[in-house]
Amino acid sequence: MAPEAPRRRPRLVDRSPSITGAEIVAELVPPPQFEHASFDSYRPDLDFPSQLEAVERLSAFAGAWMPQRPSGFFSRTRKPKPELPGIYLDGGFGVGKTHLLAALWHATPGPKYFGTFIEYTALVGALGYAATVKQLSGARLICIDEFELDDPGDTMLMTRLLGELVASGTRVAATSNTPPNSLGEGRFAAIDFLREIQAMSANFEIVRIDGLDYRRRDIEGHAIAVSAEVLDHLVGALVERGSTVTLDDFGALIRHLSTVHPSKYIKIINGIDVIALTDAYLLTDQTDALRLVAFIDRVYDAEIPVIANGQPLNEVFDDEMLSGGYRKKYQRSQSRLVALTTGELPPHD
Repeated sequence: MAPEAPRRRPRLVDRSPSITGAEIVAELVPPPQFEHASFDSYRPDLDFPSQLEAVERLSAFAGAWMPQRPSGFFSRTRKPKPELPGIYLDGGFGVGKTHLLAALWHATPGPKYFGTFIEYTALVGALGYAATVKQLSGARLICIDEFELDDPGDTMLMTRLLGELVASGTRVAATSNTPPNSLGEGRFAAIDFLREIQAMSANFEIVRIDGLDYRRRDIEGHAIAVSAEVLDHLVGALVERGSTVTLDDFGALIRHLSTVHPSKYIKIINGIDVIALTDAYLLTDQTDALRLVAFIDRVYDAEIPVIANGQPLNEVFDDEMLSGGYRKKYQRSQSRLVALTTGELPPHD
């Protein structure tokens, strides 16, 4: 009797999910690692006073829905000043913007929504503009993580959408992302953001958050790359323990991501415990690189460790990318890839 052929490992490239508007709406909540995020659980770097100041401002923003100010370490006894309907967190990656955005969401009574810029634009694509306005109308708070300026059409679509929601009484909180051809760090993102949403600029208070990437405070800044033999051994051991592990060629995954809308990346990784990638290499096509960034964002949000061989994953972006207008995106992704491959997944971003 011939021996049974070994069963092929499940692959990400075999997953081509669909997603409905209702499914997108159901996912408009903070990622799992921020399920219990609060202002008190935020761990500021005391070398950067703006981090404590950001907690104060967001706590005051949340206080608009409360009969009294919240108690705790960051509370203040004076009454909050009148608030603008929008607040914009401007800062580098890894300073805790997403944690603070999630803390604000948790401190706010519903109805409320929390999602990335990509998720909101995907919702419009799935439901249509009018139905999206109807779905989100009545929300007390809309949180937008990683506000994008990559596509002028999407940016102006979101401008129009937010304008209608703010006019109806909804408040908005957003975190920054790097626009194309950004000339520098920090306030450049905020200035370009406010320029793009001209009609709404007066409604947003900019809160600057300075600091270093917390993911690199306590870990080495290098993603771990293992040999093919070690990767195979680790995958086998994890499967023996009952983990669901996917095994994909890096290049095949990059090609597959081009066939799936980024809003569906979260469904590609649904139910997976560990992702294994073989033969990682240096990317030279920016479109491929940006898709990988969007994918890694979802993997990081889902807290799925990555095992890889070939080029260390934090080194797959070429020098031109790292010096261009999207460099802050790539730097954030590098930081997350270090965390994902080293097992260092801290509790806030």
